[in-house]
Amino acid sequence: MAASGPGAVAPVVFRVAIPSQLFSYTGTRSVTVEVAASAPRLADIFAALDRRYPGIGFRIIDEAGHVRPHMQVFVGHRVERDLTARIVAGDEVMIVGALSGG
Repeated sequence: MAASGPGAVAPVVFRVAIPSQLFSYTGTRSVTVEVAASAPRLADIFAALDRRYPGIGFRIIDEAGHVRPHMQVFVGHRVERDLTARIVAGDEVMIVGALSGG
């Protein structure tokens, strides 16, 4: 998808690594999503992911708009839980589901 018109923002493609707990939504370990924002945020990536795979966003983000406690999100090599965090072209987002047991 190309940007057109004055002030249009060219979409940025991000790679998102998907944990096995969410394979039922994507059918694969890695997907790409396009975000058309001049300064993309982590929330924009999750919104694009949910548009492409309806329902997956609710498994990652809770009703209060926070990353669920049992999910860990990495942007590049840093842990990121702030949905307003800026993401730059080339950043890879990795979602990791927590493991627990007893």
